[in-house]
Amino acid sequence: QVQFAESGGGSVQPGGSLSLSCAASGFNFYYYAVGWLRQAPGKEREGIACISTDDGSTYYADSVSGRFSISRDDDKKTVTLQMNSLAPEDTAVYYCGTDLTTRCTGWYQGFRGQGTQVTVSA
Repeated sequence: QVQFAESGGGSVQPGGSLSLSCAASGFNFYYYAVGWLRQAPGKEREGIACISTDDGSTYYADSVSGRFSISRDDDKKTVTLQMNSLAPEDTAVYYCGTDLTTRCTGWYQGFRGQGTQVTVSA
């Protein structure tokens, strides 16, 4: 079955950086788009970044564009999210996910892992 194991979360001061990593298993990773989503307490789930597999294109939500960068390693079956210029509003549980399609459409509404907590505060 589809499984993800996220890591790299933690506490950081505003303006700081974190790199999240996600190890995937249980499906043909190289064939599908994968991405990152987050959910803060009391807020809706937000798909923030995705990388497709058909042409390698990426998608970023406006809230993270220019600050976050997603990449994938198909050999290692991992997807990484580099987060820079973090702000308190980035505090959330971060998950990686896929809807088992090749394009970045509904990755944030499909399978996801257990998540990793990111806290940004002074």
